[in-house]
This record gives sequence, C-alpha cells and structure tokens, in this order.
Amino acid sequence: MSEPLAERMRPRTFDDYVGQQHLVGKDAVLRKMVEAGHLSSCILWGPPGVGKTTLAQIIANQLETPFYTLSAVTSGVKDVREVIDRAKNNRFFASSSPILFIDEIHRFSKSQQDSLLGAVEKGIVTLIGATTENPSFEVIRPLLSRCQLYVLKSLEKEDLLMLLHRAIAEDLEMKKHAIILEDTGALLRYSGGDARKLLNILELVVSTADTENIVISDQLVEMRLQQNPLAYDKDGEMHYDIISAFIKSIRGSDPDAALYWMARMIEGGEDPKFIARRLVISAAEDIGLANPNALLLANAAFDAVSKIGWPEGRIPLAELAVYLATSPKSNSAYLGIDDALALVRQTGNLPVPLPLRNAPTKLMKDLGYHDGYQYSHDFPGHFVKQQYMPDQLTDGRIWHAQHNPAEEKLYQWMIQCWGQRFEDPTE
Repeated sequence: MSEPLAERMRPRTFDDYVGQQHLVGKDAVLRKMVEAGHLSSCILWGPPGVGKTTLAQIIANQLETPFYTLSAVTSGVKDVREVIDRAKNNRFFASSSPILFIDEIHRFSKSQQDSLLGAVEKGIVTLIGATTENPSFEVIRPLLSRCQLYVLKSLEKEDLLMLLHRAIAEDLEMKKHAIILEDTGALLRYSGGDARKLLNILELVVSTADTENIVISDQLVEMRLQQNPLAYDKDGEMHYDIISAFIKSIRGSDPDAALYWMARMIEGGEDPKFIARRLVISAAEDIGLANPNALLLANAAFDAVSKIGWPEGRIPLAELAVYLATSPKSNSAYLGIDDALALVRQTGNLPVPLPLRNAPTKLMKDLGYHDGYQYSHDFPGHFVKQQYMPDQLTDGRIWHAQHNPAEEKLYQWMIQCWGQRFEDPTE
C-alpha cells in the first residue's frame, strides 16, 4: 500500500520547506543555528499540520546526527530512559548530540518530563519537543528553562496553494491523473491552515474519482467530505472552530450556546484543562473589570478540573461557563494593555522621571534619583497629584473606563482624583 500523499510530499531540506520563514528563511535564527552546526534544545509550538515534525527531521538530516522519536501518547518513563541510554552510546560517533524528538510533549506527565532533565542539561541529547498547547501551561518550568521556544504559525493561503500545486505537479500518484483545479476555496477552508489536512483532502478527492480526468471544484470537495466525514483530521475543527464558537457565545452573553459548544467539546474528547484555560482568558478579556470575581472563579474552576478531571470536571466548567456568559462584560483592561504596548513600540525606551527612580546608592541620590517623590499614603484619601508618565506622554490616555455598574465606581474615583484628565469627552 502506498504511503499517504502527505508523507510522500514531506520535504527533506529547508529549501523545500513551506512556511515558517521567520524560523527557516535565509537569515532566520533557527536556520542559521543549524547551518552553523549547533542547535539548542527547543520546543516547537504551533497548530496541527504546520510542519513541526518535518522541521525536526530536516534539522537532524542537516546536522547528520542520530534522530530518535517518542510519542507522548504511547511512551512512558522507561521508554525515555531507554532512548537516553541509546543516545549515550551513539554520542561519540557524531559531532552533534543525538536529537530526541517528542511529539505532543504537552501530554507527558511531570515524572516523564523530569526524566529528561539530566540528559538535556548534560547535552546527552538535544531535545526537540512539539506541542499544539501553550508550553508555559504544560511543560515543567525546569525543562522549559533549558529550551528555546519557537512559535510556528498556521500556513498562509499562498503556502497552501504552493503545496497544492507542487503535489499535483510532482507526486507520482497524482501525475497519473489529469487534474484541473477549477476552485480552491473549499480545499483551503476545510484545511484550516493545516498542510497535512489539505493533502489528505486532495488525496481523498482524487482517489474517489471515477475518471483519470479530474476537475476539482468546491462542490466536488464538499460532496466527498460529506460522504467521508472521518476522512480528514477533526482536531483542527475541535480546537479552533468550536472553541471559537464557545468563547464568542460567552462574550455574547448566551449561556445556552455556551453550554452547547462545551458539550460538543466534551463529547469530542477535548482536554478539560484546554477548556479551563480558555475560560480563564475569557474571564480576563471579556468580563474583566465589569465583574472582577469572574477571574477568581475561573482560576478556582481551573484548579478544580486539574484535581478531579473527567467526568466530574464538567460540572465546575459548566458552572463557570454559565457565570461568565451571564456576567456584565468589559474589555477595557484588554484594550488598555494593547494600546500601551502599541505606545511603547511607537515611542521606545523613554526615560523614567527622576522622582520615580529607585535610589539605593549615594551616587544615585546625588544625581537626583527619587527627589521630589510624594508618598501617596501621606496624603488625604491616599492620593496626591504627581507625574507618573514619561515627560513626552503626559497628555495622553491609555485606559478608558466602560460604564458598567462596577467600572463606573472606578471611573468616578479617577474623576475625583485626576479631574479633567479622566473625563470622558462623550459624557
């Protein structure tokens, strides 16, 4: 039986690799490190089908070093130790440390990750971990601190089209057919930025054709996928489309829809901690200062789910989803930090006003550091007007209150403190 198209089209060199030019382009950091013959242990974080496994294999080929792979789904501590022992024995036959590639490293338990620490630290192996989940949540801190983190992006339309045309033009099985791409919209839409899914769908459409002459249209793609609902990987939909609908239902204050989409995820076998993390984000981003208790409850639900897992974990998650959906909403803090980041990028490293500077040494005191600072707690209401922004930014505003009941109190207090500076011109 022939290999799947996605495997047949797997690139072998950086030049054949599609996408991720910020990492593997001509002067990109990862490519330069590999071409220099040295690679630090790293974590590749990105959505499914963007080339994490392929990139690891290309790196191993380029460095001409032994390449070991483990799946976090099927491997235990014993498997990790056996691979490390084999790597020790091969260490002297290669200029670079053997590479240990662990797919879905976020599924490794703490004890499994602990078993890697010594080998990574001593350079017995160079670890390349691949994950679709945020490593800061799932990879233990000692291991994460020993690894560089590289973020891979979903493939752009141009990348996917390049793969599509290359497969039709170069793959021996595809070349047996006269394939005309009449439409590409459905192919791109169903692939969702996932190269493997794109090639799987193409192969499905071609393999089910009744003739050697195949005109690929949106209608044909949709018909083939409806006939073969399990023919392509659903993980991308579960992680991106349904979680998007879930969060948007909460943001839109619809508890019924929030519970429905949560049920879809639960029935689909979603990781409960993935749902809990997104609810923590929603509590801060969408409810925010309109109901600060939301973030506290979100953290409590995350903790509860981490302790009890499925199936009982559905109860605190459902409680939280309903609470967030029925809470008043505010994104003023979310907008405020984004505006502040944009301002910093625009204005650069502006000097801190002298009264706000720390003065732990005599020299700093002699230079005027801390001079003129007024300690707020020494004044009525624990407030005194003084300048906290850099000199160039004293006339600007970053945080703008949204007038829900809870935030209105904060707004009125700012008016009492700062007067006209915080008055909303639309009031």
